[in-house]
Amino acid sequence: MSALAAANARLLGLCDEAARRSDPLAALRRAGREAFAASGLPDTHREEWKYTSLAPLVALDWALAPASFSPSAPPPGIEMFTLRESPAGTPRIGDLVDLKEHPLAALATALLDDGLVIRSIPNADVARPIELSLSTREIHRPELRVPRVRIEAARGSRLAVVLDHACAAIGGPRFTNAVIEIDIAENAQLELTVLQRETGTAFHASNTAVRLARDARFTSRVITLGGRLVRNDLSVLLAGEGSECSLDGLYLGTGARVVDNHSLVDHAVPRGTSRQLYKGVLAGTSQGVFRGRVIVRPGAQKTDAAQSNTNLLLSNGAEIDTKPQLEIWADDVKCSHGSAIGRLDENALFYLRSRALDEREARALLTQGFAAQIFAALPSEALREELGAEFARRVAAETLP
Repeated sequence: MSALAAANARLLGLCDEAARRSDPLAALRRAGREAFAASGLPDTHREEWKYTSLAPLVALDWALAPASFSPSAPPPGIEMFTLRESPAGTPRIGDLVDLKEHPLAALATALLDDGLVIRSIPNADVARPIELSLSTREIHRPELRVPRVRIEAARGSRLAVVLDHACAAIGGPRFTNAVIEIDIAENAQLELTVLQRETGTAFHASNTAVRLARDARFTSRVITLGGRLVRNDLSVLLAGEGSECSLDGLYLGTGARVVDNHSLVDHAVPRGTSRQLYKGVLAGTSQGVFRGRVIVRPGAQKTDAAQSNTNLLLSNGAEIDTKPQLEIWADDVKCSHGSAIGRLDENALFYLRSRALDEREARALLTQGFAAQIFAALPSEALREELGAEFARRVAAETLP
């Protein structure tokens, strides 16, 4: 039996244990188990996983552990509860993620025990970001967690959510397999910031699925600073006319880390607008992957879509595989995409060194400048300072090529 087949068998055993529980989520777990059994963990023969091997994850024997959120107190206009505490029956869960297309999301669904629901009331205007911290304690065996979040922005409401995956504790490997579902109603606005700064022994997968109604607005920022192997999937369906999304990302590769970002923006109706800007900084022998796909459906006229992926390589051993894509089936649209890969400007380095900075300081300063655009858009000054300082520390710790 291959290592992949053995890992699938072990994980299906965990799925079967979860399937024995009888609760309102049982049918959803069965659907997840069925989808995962049909596909198993993806290998590099699948186009969507061509550049990202799960071999290091497959080699470990994972034990299921509960995912514990530490949310801030909900402000006025916001309802927040777990699935088990649902005041009006189980909210819609699982209707936005395609389990057949996303095997890790299928696995997370098959193992689902509970989740967190955030729901605004109509026309609520919530100025303060809602902060969710998903931290892990010190562990001594490989542990798998499947955090689930459902965010529902009611008609005319406006809110911001910060989801922070952090782990300062030492210990054994951990695997966070998160699923986030977001439904944004007519004229509502949601700003989502996802931070991933786990340790170098962590594996992390995140699948975020978003649906926008008429004139809805969605802003996403995904900042990846830690982890051993990271896969971020983000899909946005512009299902209502006049809807807009803005997707920004920053990923840092150090050592031998692998960071893979996949995005899908589906313009299903006319007069939708989308913007994507992802920036990568790669050092050591790290590997970055970016695949951004934009679909303009037949009849989705007046679509305005732009996508950009820029990457900075700090060492000769770093690698980036980037593939922006446009699939256009309408003729009255404005769409663009592009990617760039480069190194630090030697003239700029020379200038900074002539101003009494040593080479490491000069390189770190230029790298911070490259990332500054993403940090500047974060929802609070405190978060901008904290993340900027952490990024600077991690960059400064890298050896020179």
